[in-house]
Amino acid sequence: MVAIPFSLVPLPVLKKISNPFMNLGSLYKKVFPMFQLELDRVDFKIDAARYIAMCITASIFLFVFLLLFGILFFSWLGIVFATGITFFVFMLQLRYPSVKAFKRIRKLDTELLAALHAITIQIDAGVGLFEAMVAVSEQDLGEVSVEFKKVVKKISGGVPQIDALEELALKNPSPYFRRAIWQIINGMKQGAQINPVIKTVINALSQEQIIQIEKYGSQLGPLAMFYMMGAVILPGLGITFIVVLSAFIGFDESLVKGVLWGFIVFIAFFQMMFSGAINSKRPTLLGE
Repeated sequence: MVAIPFSLVPLPVLKKISNPFMNLGSLYKKVFPMFQLELDRVDFKIDAARYIAMCITASIFLFVFLLLFGILFFSWLGIVFATGITFFVFMLQLRYPSVKAFKRIRKLDTELLAALHAITIQIDAGVGLFEAMVAVSEQDLGEVSVEFKKVVKKISGGVPQIDALEELALKNPSPYFRRAIWQIINGMKQGAQINPVIKTVINALSQEQIIQIEKYGSQLGPLAMFYMMGAVILPGLGITFIVVLSAFIGFDESLVKGVLWGFIVFIAFFQMMFSGAINSKRPTLLGE
């Protein structure tokens, strides 16, 4: 389902009134041809030019709203405020498919090994590859089951098995998922037995998982030191310095409270940023 963050206008209305900006959208599509593939990989069933036009339209409405709000409270500085926030939001809207793709990659990689193991078990039991994919599509394997449901539906509709798998590999955002599917496709084209091919993929992914864990472990030490500096040592020293200084100079009580509240806000913001950094570096094959 298509989504445009921070849009003040409902998507159906936004789509209808975005026609004046289709030329700009088409220009962006020509300059960045891979953007359409990014949309396809997050199941945004929309043309890239239309998506860009809708983002521009949504940003214009946001700019007008922020401009009125900014002028009311900040006078002429409201223009700077509205322009800066609108530009930042517009860039976020352009990056939204990539962010959504990153989240899908984590979900896909979490269940990928389990799905490949399930396929090998089915084939070892004498079941064909298509029936094995049907079985995986019916299991509770999150985004992986969703992807195999698409393949099963296309093959059932008459699309050749290799063509359906090639389309799946092309439109999937996970590099590990694409690698696994391409190796299966190559094995099918060469007439090789599929099960040994899939087991080779499983072994390679298992090794990659170990490498990711080791790399993640080596990064935790410096990150922990950075966290201690930013969330414990510096705020502690800062608060101590303010308290001691206020005892000698006699700062106003409201000023001291404001500084202390500032430290609290900084620590809370730092905690959120640090949690996001840790989560982004977590190995995708390790799971959520």
